[in-house]
Amino acid sequence: MANKCIWMVRAGRGAEYVDDFLEVGLVAIGFDGAGDVSSDTDKAEVEANLAKANPSDSKGKNAMSAAQIKRYYSEIGVGDAVTTYDPSQRIYFLGEVLSDVEHRDHALNRVRRVKWTHKVARDSLTTSTRNTLGAISTLFLVRDDAAADMWAHAKLIESQIEEAGDTVASLESTDDDKFLMEEAATKANEFIEDRIARLDWEQMQDLVAEILTAMGYRARVSPKGADRGVDVFASPDGLGLQEPRIFAEVKHRPGTTISADQVRAFLGGRQPGDRCLYVSTGGFTKDARYEAERSSIPITLITLPQLRELVVEYYDSLRPTGASLIPLQRIYWPSS
Repeated sequence: MANKCIWMVRAGRGAEYVDDFLEVGLVAIGFDGAGDVSSDTDKAEVEANLAKANPSDSKGKNAMSAAQIKRYYSEIGVGDAVTTYDPSQRIYFLGEVLSDVEHRDHALNRVRRVKWTHKVARDSLTTSTRNTLGAISTLFLVRDDAAADMWAHAKLIESQIEEAGDTVASLESTDDDKFLMEEAATKANEFIEDRIARLDWEQMQDLVAEILTAMGYRARVSPKGADRGVDVFASPDGLGLQEPRIFAEVKHRPGTTISADQVRAFLGGRQPGDRCLYVSTGGFTKDARYEAERSSIPITLITLPQLRELVVEYYDSLRPTGASLIPLQRIYWPSS
């Protein structure tokens, strides 16, 4: 089986069924709501069954589950290589698929018999391979360099695993880890921006007001229907008697840039002591930026990435009403 692609089949949430996999000699998946499935079952039918059984799940989640079920029935074949992971031992077990899908009375009832032959210490693998194997899907195919890396470090199950200090990973440069951290941060930023972009116009105004409040100002959104050339007003006292008086215009039009004329119109009527923010999720033209730079009234142009930076920077200081607009959770990453 060496150098073949490898099917990853996870042993339930948190690998709770890994002992069953290894002791009985099998891999299995659940998805009870999918109903009766065979290799000929249409994916759309599986997805419809999942949606009916799990109405609170998103369409995307049901589509992903249906795709994994179909792969399990249609793409895995007898003789294919398969792996599962035991996080308590930090070991991937490798084996050979011996059967088509069988249905058994088990929490994961869609079973394929497996002969387990090899094991691979996670700590012996490259950072790139560990990242590939970290995918959260129940089922996926490990290909190319990652599969070759696993086979290169595979030991017969009866063999002794080397100490972690002697493994490739312990000698590896931290450059890969740094790259993965940067990649994860980039993805997180993109997802946060996607979430902000999904807000409607009124929620976007509320978000700007909440950020200003988190910064220590007293902010308010202009009443609905009012056309005063300003969407959000903030000042230290909330009345505008103390400087700075902050006037914010919020344009939530992804794909539509703000022009110099629009910036100029917003600045009209502003007085010494005023400070201006122009928030545009569609960005600004070059001339608009030039107009802001030469303005005698201080003005800051804020694009979607800059708005995301402000959300992250002041998130811990947001009130519950502000945090509920863009719910975030903290993720810890090992430091170098």
